[in-house]
Amino acid sequence: MPSFKSILAKPFAKRIYKKVQKWANNPIETQEKVFKNLITEATETAFGKEHDFISINTYEDFVKRVPIRDYEDLKPYVDRVVKGEEDVLWKGKPLYFAKTSGTTSGAKYIPLTKESMPTHVNAARNAILMYINETGNADFVNGKMIFLQGSPVLQEKNGVQLGRLSGIVAHYVPKYLQKNRMPSWQTNCIEDWETKVDAIVEETLPENMTVISGIPSWVQMYFEKLQQKTGKKVGDVFKNFNLFIFGGVNYEPYRAKFENLIGRKVDSIELYPASEGFFAFQDKQDEKGMLLQLDSGMFYEFVKAEDFFSENPKRITLKDVEVGVNYVMIISTTAGLWAYNIGDTIQFTSTKPYRVIVSGRIKHFISAFGEHVIGKEVEHAMKDATVDTSIRINEFTVAPQINPDSGLPYHEWFIEFENEPENLSDLAQKLDASLQSQNSYYFDLIEGKVLQPLKITKVEKNGFQNYMKSIGKLGGQNKIPRLSNDRRIADALKPFLLVK
Repeated sequence: MPSFKSILAKPFAKRIYKKVQKWANNPIETQEKVFKNLITEATETAFGKEHDFISINTYEDFVKRVPIRDYEDLKPYVDRVVKGEEDVLWKGKPLYFAKTSGTTSGAKYIPLTKESMPTHVNAARNAILMYINETGNADFVNGKMIFLQGSPVLQEKNGVQLGRLSGIVAHYVPKYLQKNRMPSWQTNCIEDWETKVDAIVEETLPENMTVISGIPSWVQMYFEKLQQKTGKKVGDVFKNFNLFIFGGVNYEPYRAKFENLIGRKVDSIELYPASEGFFAFQDKQDEKGMLLQLDSGMFYEFVKAEDFFSENPKRITLKDVEVGVNYVMIISTTAGLWAYNIGDTIQFTSTKPYRVIVSGRIKHFISAFGEHVIGKEVEHAMKDATVDTSIRINEFTVAPQINPDSGLPYHEWFIEFENEPENLSDLAQKLDASLQSQNSYYFDLIEGKVLQPLKITKVEKNGFQNYMKSIGKLGGQNKIPRLSNDRRIADALKPFLLVK
């Protein structure tokens, strides 16, 4: 018999659906309104004064005054905010800093304000409600739900709380779901990831788990430990588990593995969250792509990825984007990020409404020989090569081998198999053929004998987890880059290879 909570969920979902449709059906007008509000609200900030916001009346004015910046470029302003200065990038002081791993600058501190924080929470909620409205499935709200996340323990820095985004969001679970949430607060606060997952297994085993969410690679670790503990498929352990919510990476390389671990198919919702903003969520079960969040205090610009590193790349807004083109996404937000390059590349799968897929990272590509292979292409190649086979992949990454001991250079695929192919060379040929069919530059390099076809190097069981542990990035929001343009990850994987 349906519970009171599941009965109430459906009209609430219908109301949210109508609200989402209103802005999704008026995308350009919605974004123009967001743009004007951002400029107006930040006119009196230090950044607004330095960039003459008071004189900005059009998008063209904005482009002239505000250059594209990444974190390194914005860091002088962020440093002032971190030191406690008010009205720098956005009015007042932020509520939180989301601490993320940096590159050249070490830790990155992404501000979250009273205006931006609710958009993270509402988007996650709306993704679930849109699913309920579409499918009519609301029974899962009666069971237990888990999000594998970072510790919710927060620190303080000059009067502003500091932590991982997933840990910060843990403080915003609505009251009506408090009794459903897992793990316990005590378990969620465990810092060591392996210890934490072991504790989560013990806590969740006796429960009626209906929703499980997190980054696929870390949920996989949880599922494997469940299976080791019980000897059963996850779907048999949790008979009412029917919704998997994920984000952070493309799910396709994990799908076959997950279906095997679960023992059956379950519905899934893909999310596109980041510390800088909650950008999109899957709004239809049978549609490719995620609905871009246009009414969440974020103004979007786009630059073609192929032009991004040119001297003066052309910036465009939503009205000028094309389906299937690889864009670098640029954002301006109510958290005080201005013409900010988050580093992701996206492609539009639809413009009515505007749906996107994440195609990779602008810095995560292989172009050692001018081929510019991106994450989406290698993931698609893996899907092509393993579909309708018994091959199952736990994890993989790709790097160029520029100076091999003999022969031409090549792309080296580091793969951790759950089920290995009978013929590794056959898999390599299929991967290479798919990559050539997708990327004409790569095809030309192979045909022109500049590169030889790719080679596969096998990674030992749990090798990627052990690698992440060795660099202090096991668990949480940390992910294995799908590909890189140098050998740093490849070299660090050497202790975890089957042939060393």
